[in-house]
Amino acid sequence: MKIAILSDTHAKKHNDKLFRLIDTLFVDADMIVHAGDYISSDVVSKLREHKNFVGVWGNNDKGYIRDLLKEKVILSVEGYKIGLYHGHGNSKNTLQTAYDKFIDDKVDVIIFGHSHQPLVLTKNKILMINPGSPSYKRREPWYSYIILEIVDKKINVSLQLFK
Repeated sequence: MKIAILSDTHAKKHNDKLFRLIDTLFVDADMIVHAGDYISSDVVSKLREHKNFVGVWGNNDKGYIRDLLKEKVILSVEGYKIGLYHGHGNSKNTLQTAYDKFIDDKVDVIIFGHSHQPLVLTKNKILMINPGSPSYKRREPWYSYIILEIVDKKINVSLQLFK
């Protein structure tokens, strides 16, 4: 199982580069996951062309996007329970906000975004993944996304960086 993970695309105009990434890099993904802040419904529509897309809305998503997607999702994939949430909230720390959102759900992995800072670490035996952003890096030196593969019940996480 190969899962391509994105967040914080913040697409407004000229989405050609992002759409090329979706079309070329994710063509062999079994699933595409987006952790919110699409901004443009065109991005949601493009991702929905993939046979197995799962996404949540972020704090900057409005109207149609919020009507179409949920704020929080829990997936079961290859025996793992994966929580998906954008990461927005009132906490000082995005990592803690995402962690707290699933505190009673007994998940194995939490995928979140919001900070635009790529991150892969464990917190209390839960794998925490933030893919950063493939199109709006803010202060980060790189654009980024994550490839998560599950093979023989083992998880491999690969951070993909590019300029």
